[in-house]
Amino acid sequence: MYNDYYGFNAKPFQLKPDPDFFFGSKGHSRAMAYLQYGLSQDEGFIVITGDVGAGKTTLVRNLCRRLPADRIVVANIVNSALDNSVDVLRMVLAAFRQPFENISKAAMLMRLEMFMNECHGRGKRLLLIVDEAQNLSRPALEELRMLSNLHIGDTPMLQTFLLGQPEFRETMMSVEMSQLRQRVRATYHLGPLDEDETRTYIEHRLHRVGWRNDPEIDGDAHRAIHSHAGGIPRNINTLCDRLFLMGYLEELHHFGGLEVQQVIDDLQQEFSVPPTMMQQIGSSSAGAAAAAGQQQIEQVQEQVERMESSLASMLDALRKLVTPSRMNGASGKDR
Repeated sequence: MYNDYYGFNAKPFQLKPDPDFFFGSKGHSRAMAYLQYGLSQDEGFIVITGDVGAGKTTLVRNLCRRLPADRIVVANIVNSALDNSVDVLRMVLAAFRQPFENISKAAMLMRLEMFMNECHGRGKRLLLIVDEAQNLSRPALEELRMLSNLHIGDTPMLQTFLLGQPEFRETMMSVEMSQLRQRVRATYHLGPLDEDETRTYIEHRLHRVGWRNDPEIDGDAHRAIHSHAGGIPRNINTLCDRLFLMGYLEELHHFGGLEVQQVIDDLQQEFSVPPTMMQQIGSSSAGAAAAAGQQQIEQVQEQVERMESSLASMLDALRKLVTPSRMNGASGKDR
């Protein structure tokens, strides 16, 4: 694909969170400081919120790779659509790779306490990271609060990071969550990148893969990218990935505002909501409609990626066929 064409040693604009590409914007650096402060307290909750694709997961993964493995045992819960306390216990035990099947809630609590004692004996404590915390029910959050009470002597054994979308702040501010709020050691909302940071973010990711100003990206292109992506890193990655793919297909070595707008138009056309989906939105709840729309977008994106890969393979094959033909023609003229 475009990696070889532009001489990159890796894909610069992948969608999955990768701490190797962590970018310390003003907001991300401040959030990192809050996380480090919270960790130094050895207990309670740390809450990080931000829009979808703002970089919450990448932020935490960048922190976790720095943590001393001989002192902290880290576990992640990604599927956080949990309705009750039993589900929470199952997920916590599974995250720490402890047995949880076919046992009662009391037995699960005993298993968790035994694991904590084992870790305490080795001089370790536990860090639980819960992603998509806005999906947690109030009973599930209450169970997490109760787990934070587990101590060995005077030593707290479990600390929890809660990563969620902006609506999670409303949940935290509700009357029912007053006891949980008392356990929060630090909280931070991760906002979008500004225009200058967007440009630096793009160049940061490109330099990580060996970019040498090919292709050149002018100021109009950067402004158009920021305007469309709204300073959200994942949106920037999606747009830039398609921009570089277009550059590869059309053999471009300079991107301006017109090229960016062309890609934006293509993306908007691909992901526009079809009439059938509009009917579903009119007849269903907003949450269900949003979920259905997101699912369809993901399906379309997968199809587009497969088509792009196939097209790129065909173009490579054509180039291999055309190049020898051109060389033979030139040899004939010389004779």
